Amino acid sequence: MAVSKFLAKRKPGRFKQRKHVKGVGGAAPSRGVIALFLLPAFLLYTIFMIWPLVQSFYFSFFEFKGLARGDFVGLQNFRELFTRYPLNEQLPRAFLHNVYFFVGTMLIQNTLGLLLAKLLYAPRWGKRFFQTVYTMPYLISALVVGYLWSLMLNPLFGPINRTLKTIGLSAWARPWLGDPATALTAIILVNAWQWVGFPMLLFSAGLANIGEDLREAARIDGATSWKLFWYIELPLLLPVIGIVTVLTFIGNFNVFGIVWAMGGVNGEPGGSTDVLGLVFYRTAFRGGVDAFGLASALAVLMFIFIFGVSMFMVGRFRRWEESLQ
Repeated sequence: MAVSKFLAKRKPGRFKQRKHVKGVGGAAPSRGVIALFLLPAFLLYTIFMIWPLVQSFYFSFFEFKGLARGDFVGLQNFRELFTRYPLNEQLPRAFLHNVYFFVGTMLIQNTLGLLLAKLLYAPRWGKRFFQTVYTMPYLISALVVGYLWSLMLNPLFGPINRTLKTIGLSAWARPWLGDPATALTAIILVNAWQWVGFPMLLFSAGLANIGEDLREAARIDGATSWKLFWYIELPLLLPVIGIVTVLTFIGNFNVFGIVWAMGGVNGEPGGSTDVLGLVFYRTAFRGGVDAFGLASALAVLMFIFIFGVSMFMVGRFRRWEESLQ
């Protein structure tokens, strides 16, 4: 009653909602304003991404003498990628290494990222601290990470082998980057260490987006923590898994910096760490006077393959999501 008497004494219209002024208080900006803010990003993307891609597609059909464009040769550059030595040997080997890089990253990096996201979802103490610690490495340049880990894996003075010898595991100590059997796996592990924080953040956001009412209903029905994760959380994380998978595929088939820093430009030892990015680099800058056309052709093939497989993955994951609804 006291509240009613107080409101009755107020002047009429005192508590009426104020109208929004144009452009203030949450009013939607005009299309011109939106376009103005998007223009710088669009120009940068066009200049540094779209235009080089269009140029590469155009140059791939021409013969080059140094940087001078020659005659139109059609698909000759594409044929020479698979017939000219040593490209005809390097390309299939590098492609298989990229496939291994992708599979290894999916199994190690993304599985570990999901595990860390699950472990850090419930506790409140230290959550932000550990999330920051795990995400900091991928803010560092891949070249810096590669050189640092090359020193740590050095067979003579590296702390990895020294630690193994100290704790009595001398048989495990080996030249990790000098042995063809372990070099690429070691680089995959280092790459996973650097980037594990990225899928962890995406999976953490996906877990936070799942309603607690679903978890409570599952617990009331007697679901264990494992069944809750397997039958409730994991299916609802499928959109995030799709995004992580596509981004991992694109990143691993474009990998260059970490492999160049740890295995060298020739993919040492003995080409065991060679990837498509290194083949493209060597073709463009060490391939001879006609290398520009060949490198452009390789860039076009890499783009077509990565774009095509990425679109296939997106469509497949979308159909899986629809089947679960």
